[in-house]
Amino acid sequence: MKAVHFLVASVFLALASSLASASDPSPLQDFCVAINDTKNAVFVNGKFCKDPKLATPNDFFFSGLNNPRNTENQVGSTVTPVNVAQIPGLNTLGISLAHVDFAPYGGLTPPHTHPRATEIVLVQEGTLHAGFVTSNPENKLFTKVLNKGDVFVFPVGLIHFQFNIGKTKAVATVALTSQNPGIITIANTVFGSNPAINPDVLSKAFQLDQNVVKSLQKLFS
Repeated sequence: MKAVHFLVASVFLALASSLASASDPSPLQDFCVAINDTKNAVFVNGKFCKDPKLATPNDFFFSGLNNPRNTENQVGSTVTPVNVAQIPGLNTLGISLAHVDFAPYGGLTPPHTHPRATEIVLVQEGTLHAGFVTSNPENKLFTKVLNKGDVFVFPVGLIHFQFNIGKTKAVATVALTSQNPGIITIANTVFGSNPAINPDVLSKAFQLDQNVVKSLQKLFS
């Protein structure tokens, strides 16, 4: 009898683990177009849903990713998200896109993580140096030089980056396994928090002089 109970418990834990590993819950209907109007709506996956009978093709449509974006900024890149905020019909479907324009040599998507999604990137133009770092204690760096047509995967939650090492602009399309993957840019989060983290904490954590920490906090605030 104890063996049976152990087996049942093991199966239950395995099922619970598999469900917990999913990025977004699976939908129980064909679609659930997100709306802000709460009247006669149903709340699902963080959004209110439009009556399916009122859905239109435009609820599932986005245009303009072929238009180059301005990359004249501090990091030399511009990310155009295409998630549930841009396509309401993505609600509950567990997927989204992003289009990234990189300035010639030096365009960068700084080290960041997506807490709710695995990311896969396709290089459409140019040459990118891309990589991610595994969790503690190994902190192993996986990197690859990506050319046009190359694809690279960044596992969910791990810190990753893309850097344009070519002399011309680069363009990439990114797919993510969540309708709303979230993003945590490491430098902005650590040194640009509001209110600011106590400099003593960051000075000790990063083994930096406190004046350097305060300078970084001023820069990222």
